[in-house]
Order: sequence, then structure tokens, then C-alpha cells
Amino acid sequence: MSSAVSLTAIPGVPDIRNGDDLSAILGDCLDRAGMPLKRGDILCVAQKVFSKAEGCIIPLASVTPSAEALKYAEELNKDPRKVEIVLRESTRVVRAFRRPDQNEGTMICEHRLGFISANAAVDESNFGEEDAAMVLPPDPDASCARLQRDLSHRFDAEIGVVMTDTFGRPWRLGQVNVAIGLSKVPATIREQGNTDAWGRPLQVTEPALADEIAAASGLVVRKNGKTPAVLLRGLDWQPADSRGADILRKKQEDMFR
Repeated sequence: MSSAVSLTAIPGVPDIRNGDDLSAILGDCLDRAGMPLKRGDILCVAQKVFSKAEGCIIPLASVTPSAEALKYAEELNKDPRKVEIVLRESTRVVRAFRRPDQNEGTMICEHRLGFISANAAVDESNFGEEDAAMVLPPDPDASCARLQRDLSHRFDAEIGVVMTDTFGRPWRLGQVNVAIGLSKVPATIREQGNTDAWGRPLQVTEPALADEIAAASGLVVRKNGKTPAVLLRGLDWQPADSRGADILRKKQEDMFR
């Protein structure tokens, strides 16, 4: 692995709208900033800009809550229209709860893409619209692949792309960026069969490379800074046919179900 990497938030990214060409917009921003992409660069891009470009914003006025949504909404003191969107994005509700000190409860759900997250990653903040909710793109890997292909062609350099989103972690406070979509970037690095510094064989070590990259990108991003894209440079990695789902643990390995 590399001994040094750099992380740079790409400046000047405008507000993204439905139908925008992300490849052209981000490529222009890189050119204006004097940051042409090089072979081996990895671009980390926030899910929100993909969702906005792909029209993944749902006006709450267009949503009719189901009986199940109304039930959860009453129990959790949540807007039933938002609950309905959460249910539509989910394959199951893992747990729903409201603590005495909470004004609004939380739904921990398995998203249709397989991720376990609060409210199935449905968001109402930081995308510039009122009375609406944002959902994840239908196929984050395909979105990353289009961006990777277009920018690699534009700059004549094979790069990687990671789509990031902010998740909490079980039994740990706060949130970190994680990878929910990939193009060319390995999801994990299998160290099994290698040895440690003392020559002992590694049996279970498998760094979550994509999540490490996503989390690192969060160090130079601010929620109010309008810096949804980060350039990571200097990492030693090999392109792979990878998907965001490759980082999900198999259900038969889940010890908490």
C-alpha cells in the first residue's frame, strides 16, 4: 500500500439539477481548478449529487401513505408520507423505536440494495428543496461506471469512482462516509494467505478498502461547504470488477439476526 496519499475537495461544483451531466460538470471543475485526472486517481462523489442528477427526489405531496406507514408514523411521531417512502425503499424493517428523549423515532431498515441504515437512507436535508425526500439512485454501481468511463476518456487516464453516503455504525457514536457504489475500485483487499511483519500467516485480515477511501474523503468535506466530490491521489491499488454489494456481509454470516 502507499505510504502517502492526498485528499482534495474539488472546488466550484455548482448545485446539481435533474438531468445534469455529472461527467461534464465535474470534468469542467477539475479543469478550472488545474486538477486534471491522472492514472490511478480515485474520485469520491457524494450520493446526493447522483440522486439530484438522476431525479431521485420525491415531493411529499405526491405520496399516499399505506396503512403500514400510518401505523409506524403514529408510533414514531414521523410524517406518514416520509415513512411510506422509507417502506418503499426497504425490503424489511429491522427495528423501529422512539426513545423518551426523541421528538421523532428511527426506523432501521434493510434497503433494497442490501445496506442496513437508518430510514433506508431516505433524506430530507441538504439538497435544497422543501417538502420533499431524496432516495438513493436505483443502481449506484451503474452511476459510478458511467462517470468512471466518461472521465477516464476525457482525461485519457484510468481512474476509479466511489459513491459515498453517510451511515451510522452499530455500537459506535457518530457517522462516517461509506461506499455504496463502485467502479474499478476494489471493495476489499484480501490478505488471507499473506504474512504479518513477524511472518505469521494472516487468516481473516481483509481491509475494507472502499469504505476506508469513502471515510477518508469525509475529512475534507463539510455539510455546508458544497464540496460533494473529492480527489484521492497516491494510493497504490489495482482495478477490479467490483460492486457496492461486494462489501456486504452474507446473510448466513449475520450473527445478530
